[in-house]
Amino acid sequence: MTHDVLPVGPLACNCQILGDEASRRALVIDPGDDIADVERALSTRGLSVYKILFTHAHIDHIGKAAELKNATGAPTYLHNLELPVLDSLPQQATWLGIPPPEKVRIDNFLEPGDSIDLGDIELEVRFTPGHSPGSVSFYIPAEAKIIAGDTLFHDSIGRTDLPGGNAEVLLESIRSQILSLDDHIEVFPGHGPLTTVGREREHNFFLQSSIRSC
Repeated sequence: MTHDVLPVGPLACNCQILGDEASRRALVIDPGDDIADVERALSTRGLSVYKILFTHAHIDHIGKAAELKNATGAPTYLHNLELPVLDSLPQQATWLGIPPPEKVRIDNFLEPGDSIDLGDIELEVRFTPGHSPGSVSFYIPAEAKIIAGDTLFHDSIGRTDLPGGNAEVLLESIRSQILSLDDHIEVFPGHGPLTTVGREREHNFFLQSSIRSC
């Protein structure tokens, strides 16, 4: 499996492109902006878009996704609790002072425990709300990776001051769905550099009270 991380848009959202070298199919996760750059990255790898996945529906993760769906016809996947967040895209655009984007059509709703296939690899959907009501993470056991969206960052955690955010729920999501994994698992956040479960367990200031409560 190939794995490219492409920071897109003014907030440098980490768009993740997972490619199966045998079928030349790709999963594109959180293509929130700079779709031409996403398409160039796919072309460089010789990949076609198989499915488009979203960790959540904040504008930096989903705002320009309609462009990729319109160009490829690939099906889209989002947790249904994110639909009100998706509907608020015009308001989110106002906060950033940008024109409201076209709202992408969602074809499928993600559920905890769902498996998303990519060749011989499977992604497990983990429900990690708190940053937003229907945030999910994608755990890839065969690759020892979890794509965490804006749930957990290197030395930080997702903000909870936006509509639908909840700090207590976020910390419980991290404790039960991410810190429950082995220390060597790599964490690919929605912004910034990758990290590992073990590093964040040991060094992330925001998690210390959560760890002590385990």
